[in-house]
Amino acid sequence: MPLNTRAITFIGLNAVRLLSIVSLILVFSSTIFVMVNNIKAVNAFEAHKGDIDMENCDYIENSTVPNQPAGVFWAVVASLLIIFQTVILFLSEISWPMKFFDRYFPVLGSEFGLGALGIFQSLISTQILSHHVDDFSLVSAFFLFVLGCINMLLGLIFRTSAKPKRSITSWRTESKGVLPTHTGSSDTTKVESSFANNNPSKYFPSSGANLQRGGSEHGSTYKSPLPLDEKSGYGFGTRGEKAAGLRGFLLKKPDEALPRYMSPPPALTRKDTRRSSNSSVELPGHWRSDSQTSEGSRSYPSPSREGRSTPQFKSSPTAI
Repeated sequence: MPLNTRAITFIGLNAVRLLSIVSLILVFSSTIFVMVNNIKAVNAFEAHKGDIDMENCDYIENSTVPNQPAGVFWAVVASLLIIFQTVILFLSEISWPMKFFDRYFPVLGSEFGLGALGIFQSLISTQILSHHVDDFSLVSAFFLFVLGCINMLLGLIFRTSAKPKRSITSWRTESKGVLPTHTGSSDTTKVESSFANNNPSKYFPSSGANLQRGGSEHGSTYKSPLPLDEKSGYGFGTRGEKAAGLRGFLLKKPDEALPRYMSPPPALTRKDTRRSSNSSVELPGHWRSDSQTSEGSRSYPSPSREGRSTPQFKSSPTAI
């Protein structure tokens, strides 16, 4: 079964996240290894402090510690800061605890993309690569720098939607959506055939009954047992159709329930037309239509006067 664009994006972003987590673990381990070597080198330097050749060096031999006042202190602080930063970035990559990042460190939270993460990774790696380190630390830092550049590029492409697209919880939520997703012509045929066979349970899963019926027999309504989330409320208008289309849902226009036009009135016979034109009696107001007052319009007899003869009025001999 071919993968759609959403699945490819999800797999690619999570592959980059996995490599980023591995690189952070390697940098964390290499920083501890460098800090241990620095402490050993400083102890050896203190043991041979009277040697003039070692005192004239800019760095303590076999270490990254500068030979200056408080050089050991700042070297240890730099290593501890790198370890602390790698731990924070590691927790941000595994999205735990995301509420903490959203509140106190929003650039690494769910509302921001991967650009800030890539910048922090590049800063850490360049800090390590700017010193003479062993091969293990060199490879780990270079690997982290490459992942930082990739994350910055992904941040420019996807912006704030990068983390929701790679989130496993959001993937599961969208997979259990109410509306079926359009993935091709074959899926559309399956959806239509399923609804034609009156089997909506495939696309409307629930814990109990698929639909809850309420009200009387003639005025019954159907309510969905699924709870409404915070983003619901688009309705069935243009906004709802647009929002569903952006999420990849398939919308099918329902069949017409009522005809678009009304049936024409029955045709008049020639006898009824002659009787209507020769009649001299004025029809009441509620029997007269607007079409009778217009010129050249066609009049129709009232249903209440069908089968009744036109009244004949005769003058009385005693009339004044």
